[in-house]
Amino acid sequence: MHNEYDVIIVGGGAAGIGAARRLTANGKAVLLLEASARLGGRAFTQDLAGYPLDLGCEWLHSGDRNAWVSIAEASGFPVDRSDPPWGKAHPGIAWDEDEEEAARKAFGEWEERLRAVAQGSDQASDALEPGGEWNAYVRAIAGFMSGVAPERISATDYMAYDDASTGRNWNLPLGYGTLVAASLPPAAALRLATPVEQIDLTADGVAVSTRAGTVRARAAILTVSTGVLAGDAIRLPAGVDPWREAAASLPLGRNEKVFLEIGRDAAFEPAAHAYGNLRDPRSASYSIRPNGWPIIEAFLGGDGARILEEEGPAAGFAYVSAQLVALFGSDVSAAIRPLAATSWSRMQAIGGAYSCALPGRSDARARLARPFEDCLFFAGEATHPFDFTTAHGAHDSGQRAANEAMVALADRHRLGRRHKLAAAGA
Repeated sequence: MHNEYDVIIVGGGAAGIGAARRLTANGKAVLLLEASARLGGRAFTQDLAGYPLDLGCEWLHSGDRNAWVSIAEASGFPVDRSDPPWGKAHPGIAWDEDEEEAARKAFGEWEERLRAVAQGSDQASDALEPGGEWNAYVRAIAGFMSGVAPERISATDYMAYDDASTGRNWNLPLGYGTLVAASLPPAAALRLATPVEQIDLTADGVAVSTRAGTVRARAAILTVSTGVLAGDAIRLPAGVDPWREAAASLPLGRNEKVFLEIGRDAAFEPAAHAYGNLRDPRSASYSIRPNGWPIIEAFLGGDGARILEEEGPAAGFAYVSAQLVALFGSDVSAAIRPLAATSWSRMQAIGGAYSCALPGRSDARARLARPFEDCLFFAGEATHPFDFTTAHGAHDSGQRAANEAMVALADRHRLGRRHKLAAAGA
């Protein structure tokens, strides 16, 4: 391995690629080390049944200010700016309009009460109406958004994201993961399937140890998930415990997807949406025939995603199939068949979906984003103050860490020149 780089980036997801883009654009020599055999991290598009399906992040949230939109357009990737399918209920569902309106109203009222809760316990579950009829629905939607139950959600953190969101949700027909993986600049050196085992500070930077050997650079940017950072997979320099503690305050939630293939052309309307049992906190959100494809994508969060993590994909398929039968009738069971299921929580190199601050710990994001000894810098969606849980938040955090690293390297260079000049004058 080459042993002379300006910056080593650990992690090839949206944050690592964002950092690499900024550094190489400024002429820095960059090496990106990725533990898995692919780029993208939690952005992962896979060709299934001939369609580019996003197993991880899928929507360009806050699309009107999302950096990936301009990257997509500059790279020739089409961007679909039409309204997302969850605004268009499938016409074939036998549903109670009054009940759905009441459930949505209850969720909105829960969100309104969060501001008062933030001034007290900061525990989002305290905003639930005691004995509320629609608390199960609130729990399910909170699970989609945060991946955890309201008892483990900081109200302050939740509102920071909600207040910053523009509500524009756009789509990439070729896949979000496809775009992210294709966006690593060619000037960056890349080593896939190269997990980092240890990072040490040296007299002039860092030494990063992998199974393939040790590589050195003037600085490193660590973009791994909080699940990895809070664990012991990577040995870090003495003094980094406060960063690990901050990561532990931002655990990854559970969010998984189940994909089913539609076997009959006449079954289901295209580009529509359905929601499972309004009174089941495990309920899935169903995207039906996205882009006209013969696919149903079931999105599960929190307790629903726990089904896949604890019982496996067969249990996940059984659960969503039963919900679809309840929604559309028994005839649909002959029209759908299992295609794929995700397992983000079981992936050792990631360990879950996206971060959620524990009650009273929303300040952990700023603490995690601080540089360490002006040699080790931290990025990733968890370090963004308000765009956490998103690929554009991850990207922007990578650019922020890259800027910090370049400032530190420039300061170190100027200090070194002063020392040389002083020594020459002596």
